[in-house]
Amino acid sequence: MSDLWLGAGFFLFVMTAVVTAGYFVIRRNAERGAGIPAGLSTEPALPASRAVFLNLFRSIGETFPASKNEKNPYRIRLASAGYRWPSALPVFYGIKCGSSLFFAVLMATATLFNRGEGAGMLLPLICGAGLGFMVPDRVLDSRVKARARRLRSAIPPALDLVVLGLEAGQSLDQSIADSSRSLKRTHPDFSAELAQLYLELKTGSSRPTAFRAFGSRSKDPELRKLANLFIDSDRFGTSLAPALRSHTHYLRTRFRQQAQETARKVGVKLIFPVFFLIFPSVLLVTLGPACMMMFQQLKTLMG
Repeated sequence: MSDLWLGAGFFLFVMTAVVTAGYFVIRRNAERGAGIPAGLSTEPALPASRAVFLNLFRSIGETFPASKNEKNPYRIRLASAGYRWPSALPVFYGIKCGSSLFFAVLMATATLFNRGEGAGMLLPLICGAGLGFMVPDRVLDSRVKARARRLRSAIPPALDLVVLGLEAGQSLDQSIADSSRSLKRTHPDFSAELAQLYLELKTGSSRPTAFRAFGSRSKDPELRKLANLFIDSDRFGTSLAPALRSHTHYLRTRFRQQAQETARKVGVKLIFPVFFLIFPSVLLVTLGPACMMMFQQLKTLMG
């Protein structure tokens, strides 16, 4: 009887292990199949509280005729910052209007409290509205630069993954898709760029056009160099894996040199805060008591 129960327990254990392993394998394959972000050009999924503000800004921005212009330069800047859904431009115009209203009311309220009367509020109102209208542009520029830095830092590991896929016998398109899925957690921005490139390659557009669009979507010159490398390798039929490995080595060497250059500049940049902030404090702490004692001694002698 004990042998029967032992065999049944072992059978149940093996079945449970097999079912659990199969579940995780199926789930992993499903995730790999859905790893390419499908929402590159769809509306973002936001919580209800944020969706209310998004709809409000979009309704305000849609009243601008420029938000319906497909050649609006703001579309390129928003795409470089990672905002590619269709309502990104109307939402941006709505944010500019809301920012203008906020700063205008803020400046008018500050003027009213300082002067105690409503006269002369027109100029602060206009200045606040102009300032609020320009603030979103500065924020957008900072987001574009920050995303370009993130993309630049993600190029070497992404190229390593592409080289591994090519050397394993995969095609370039499949290597790009696998690299996009692998970088989804660590480098989501570059993962979205590779996913967009993979979708453009699969939709029937010519490969040079897709690679040029990949390089022009961001302001970073390293992506343009990478796109030109893809185009040249595809045009001349050369082996891509050695070229990508050499380019990765070049990028890592260049990034290391830039980091060393930035580190060497720190000593020079610290001269001004040390001289104007730390050095006076040191003088105050070291010479302050001696000066006070000398003043007391001189006061006693003179008294």
